Amino acid sequence: MTKQFQREIEKLKKLILSLGAMVEEEVRMAIKAIELKDAGIAKKIINDDHNIDEMEVEIEEECLKVLALHQPVAVDLRFLIAVIKINNDLERIGDEAVNIAERVESLAKRKTAGFTYDYSEMAEKAEDMLKKSLDALVNLDVDLAFKVLIKDDEVDDIQKNVYQLTKQAIGEHSDDVKFLINQYLISRHLERIADHATNIAEEVIYLIEGEIVRHGKY
Repeated sequence: MTKQFQREIEKLKKLILSLGAMVEEEVRMAIKAIELKDAGIAKKIINDDHNIDEMEVEIEEECLKVLALHQPVAVDLRFLIAVIKINNDLERIGDEAVNIAERVESLAKRKTAGFTYDYSEMAEKAEDMLKKSLDALVNLDVDLAFKVLIKDDEVDDIQKNVYQLTKQAIGEHSDDVKFLINQYLISRHLERIADHATNIAEEVIYLIEGEIVRHGKY
């Protein structure tokens, strides 16, 4: 490995971890916006999303440049493939935070409703999965990555419960359908954040062990 290649790999590590920190903050703010029904926080998330998009493009371009110039093999190639995929998942998590913010902006217009859902447990699990997946990446911790995969089912179960409760609430509060659907969609966005965190954990396992564990192969 040349010194130039080493420098470019280190630069990529710093970039992907910086993006991870930005996305973690966006998710934290989105969860706070849900809790407080705060349209101001929601607006800031939406306005700041371009920063994540720009860094995602920068990381992809850097990865492609390294691939073209150095033609890496073995673990170095796995690292670049993992970074490209993790980069995409982080950008998508940022998009889900924006989706949540847009729902909160709509929900904030209503101070009361016939049915509301407490998202604190679901949000805590999704946020924790994201944190653990990024910690697994930083520390190359395969055991921590596998813990993220296991938690995904817990978030899926909560989301299914929200769907059933929302369906029942729509029947009982037919005048609140738009509000209830926006509220339900928050659960979908949180579930997608958990899914992308799972994808990141899977890529960490691939990076460390060279094993593809998608589609429940673990």
